[in-house]
Amino acid sequence: GSDVADAKVLMVGAGGIGCELIKNLVACGFRRIEAIDLDTIDYSNLNRQFLFRAVHVNRPKVEVARETVLSFPHDEGQEIVAHHGNVKGQEFGIGYVKGFSIVLNALDNIDARRHVNRVCLAAGVPLVESGTEGYLGQVTVIKKDESE
Repeated sequence: GSDVADAKVLMVGAGGIGCELIKNLVACGFRRIEAIDLDTIDYSNLNRQFLFRAVHVNRPKVEVARETVLSFPHDEGQEIVAHHGNVKGQEFGIGYVKGFSIVLNALDNIDARRHVNRVCLAAGVPLVESGTEGYLGQVTVIKKDESE
């Protein structure tokens, strides 16, 4: 079905956009979320990545984002799996991505964004691509045989 509680969501990136995204996914009732990010928290992240505090510096962003969001009120049965690793790793290939209803990109690295785009197209899984530059934001849906 199209019920958000049944959807399996892959979120790639747990920084500025990723913090907002994972919070909103949980608040909207998405119960099955996996997230991938290879970065660790730096002091320079704290002013805009609201899930992180000074005590979290040097810890993996994806793990702290998971812990923090699970401390908020959420639906029973909430499942968030955090992967501290590189989305370009073999373990996150086409077969892995095929297990999701949708992929949400929250990356700032153009090479990684292109990689996820290629994998989603090959897997036939819709991708919601997002990015920011300064105060400007952009969101695009990429769906095989439907998007230009």
